[in-house]
Amino acid sequence: MKHSLPELPFAKNALEPHISAETLEYHWGKHHKAYLDKLNTLIQGTEYEQLPLEEIVLRSDGKIFNNAAQAWNHTFFWNCLTGDSKKSPDGPILDAIKRDFGSLEDMKKKFQSIAVDQFGSGWAWLVRKRDGSLALKSTSNAENPLRDGDIPIFVCDVWEHAYYIDYRNDRARFVQSIWNVVNWDFVQTTYEAAERSQAA
Repeated sequence: MKHSLPELPFAKNALEPHISAETLEYHWGKHHKAYLDKLNTLIQGTEYEQLPLEEIVLRSDGKIFNNAAQAWNHTFFWNCLTGDSKKSPDGPILDAIKRDFGSLEDMKKKFQSIAVDQFGSGWAWLVRKRDGSLALKSTSNAENPLRDGDIPIFVCDVWEHAYYIDYRNDRARFVQSIWNVVNWDFVQTTYEAAERSQAA
């Protein structure tokens, strides 16, 4: 099974001025593609060759894991973004955020903190835990919450290549800007899917 670079779910300039088309040219068109190209080379002739990406993330380690997880993480990240963002989520995801964080603003502040404080490269996640609660966590490099049994609901990429063209070394300003382009409809969908899968 060959893993291909997915199309972006928005036009390359749709996230401007928060994320530039130039950033996406490099981040999606070069970094994300490179992970997939490397993964396709690494899995040839292995037990992972015919597995879907998520299964490779869950079962592999070393270079295969690093490239598979980075490919999965990036695809999830793109789906978390939109050029037509609502100011706030609604429905069950908003109720869950208020239940577990007090308010949407409190969740954003805590998310901002873990994203900015992640040392080096990595990711900041909103996840649904096995007990149904929402939690925030940061992971280093390619690590993915699926490996801990948590289901990703939303993610922000805090690798430097995600923001350096637009924000230079100001990670905090980049993370703050992300709230302007969150695809809350996708976040709602991932939350509801996680709820169904954990109830099964």
